[in-house]
Amino acid sequence: MPKPRPKFKKDHVVTSVVAVIINDAGEVLLTKRNIPPFQGDWVMPGGKIDLGEQIVRALKREVMEEVGLAVEVQNLLDVFEHVTPGEDHYHFVILYYRCHPLGNVIIHNDMEVSEVCWVSPEYLSNYKMPEGTRFILEKLFPEPIYCEI
Repeated sequence: MPKPRPKFKKDHVVTSVVAVIINDAGEVLLTKRNIPPFQGDWVMPGGKIDLGEQIVRALKREVMEEVGLAVEVQNLLDVFEHVTPGEDHYHFVILYYRCHPLGNVIIHNDMEVSEVCWVSPEYLSNYKMPEGTRFILEKLFPEPIYCEI
C-alpha cells in the first residue's frame, strides 16, 4: 500500500529568493532568523516572491526588508528544493543569487532577524545553518570547512 502523501500548509510550491551577499573582503552576510522556518539558524537574507513580482525586484525587496541594505544582483548561483518536516509542511524552491552590497550600513528588522554579521569563509563552520544554506556556501567555498551542529 502506498504511503499517504503529507499535507502541506499551502496548496502550491512556494518560490523564494535568497541573496548571497559577498563584500569586497570576501565575507558573506549571515542573519540569525527570529521566525520559522529555520528559527534560530543562520541564513542569508531572502524570502517569498509575491505573485506578479519580478525575481530581482523580490530579491532586492527582501534584502531591504531584512537588513536595510541595497544590493547589486550579479548572477544566479543555483536552485535548491526543500520540503520542510513537521506538521506545517511547505514545499520550497529557492533561487540563490550572488549579490554585492551597495553600502555598508546594516539596519536589521528585529521582527525577522535577531543578529547580522559578516563572516569569513574559514569561520562558517561555527554557525548553525539549514541544509540549503550549507549547500550553496559549500559550492562557493569548496574547502572542507563545514561541520554538523
